Amino acid sequence: AEFAEDVRNAGLIWVGPPPSAIRSMGLKDEAKRIAEEAGVPVLPGYRGEAQDLKTLTAAAKEVGYPLLIKAIAGGGGRGIRLVAKASALKDELESAVREAEAAFGDGRVMLEKLVEQPRHIEVQVFGDSHGNTVHLFERDCSLQRRRQKVLEEAPAPGMPDDVRKAMTDAAVKLAAAVKYEGAGTVEFIVDGSRPLSVDSFWFLEMNTRLQVEHPVTEIVTGTDLVEWQLHVAGGGELPLAQDEITLRGHAIEARICAEDPSEGFRPGAGLILEFGLLQPIDGETIRWDAGFETGDRVPSNYDSMIAKLIVHGEDRDAAVDLLTETLSHTQLSGVPANTGFLRRCAQSDAFRDG
Repeated sequence: AEFAEDVRNAGLIWVGPPPSAIRSMGLKDEAKRIAEEAGVPVLPGYRGEAQDLKTLTAAAKEVGYPLLIKAIAGGGGRGIRLVAKASALKDELESAVREAEAAFGDGRVMLEKLVEQPRHIEVQVFGDSHGNTVHLFERDCSLQRRRQKVLEEAPAPGMPDDVRKAMTDAAVKLAAAVKYEGAGTVEFIVDGSRPLSVDSFWFLEMNTRLQVEHPVTEIVTGTDLVEWQLHVAGGGELPLAQDEITLRGHAIEARICAEDPSEGFRPGAGLILEFGLLQPIDGETIRWDAGFETGDRVPSNYDSMIAKLIVHGEDRDAAVDLLTETLSHTQLSGVPANTGFLRRCAQSDAFRDG
């Protein structure tokens, strides 16, 4: 939020939401309070100011075990601890606070009821400075490793019309409540132990930016969200009204990472000897967003993701087939690769069944 303000104060155009929206959604406890006021479903938990052990122990008992400790300022899966029973609370609290202070400079935490078989479904929202807010449907990002996404798809498998309407309505209400402008994502935790229903999803957090997985939304809606961002930042109205945004087919994105799945997804650095797809990239059925190419050196300073493979099919089965086939023709040598792991995920019965 401070950076956004600095950009604006320097007389430049900030491409993104207002600093106030970034601030409101930046802290998980504040975001959940706003969500509750907007009538958006939120998981039971403790989001109070008091952070002493006695208060948190009493709150944990009320929330019930198993539960999650979450850093209020958290992101990227850091500052999260699972607590199965009361005797483990103190140690896990200390560990979460330490990680949160190191990662975010803020050791405050909240407690949240654990959904034991979760799905992660998020809604792409977009707002402009003229009071218009729309959604561009949902993405399912349930397949994760080390609490970070691996495969993302749009739309979510097994999504009934009434649940889609309830979830997208909730996302738009929240975005409108903070006068949101530009691209944003409203994330929901979903009970994956039963079919999707209007009472099986809860607000998780809002990402006040365009996300890594935005290409699957672009492909199934026929939009260019980066162009939309620039258009809105320049003062324009949203290019499409809600009833003009439609779904077509199914898209899946795989994050290509220089990491070794057999060693706990340990990231690897080094010189890329060969990298790319062996089949044609048409931008329609196969899209390749790469940050590296043959001859580049992968540094150890950054996240291990080096490219994104996005495929589009007329339905989910066709998209999964194309993803599996394309991954088997993806070359990456010189650094460790997760392409084989991604292919096995896509071929698994669990993923096939949604």
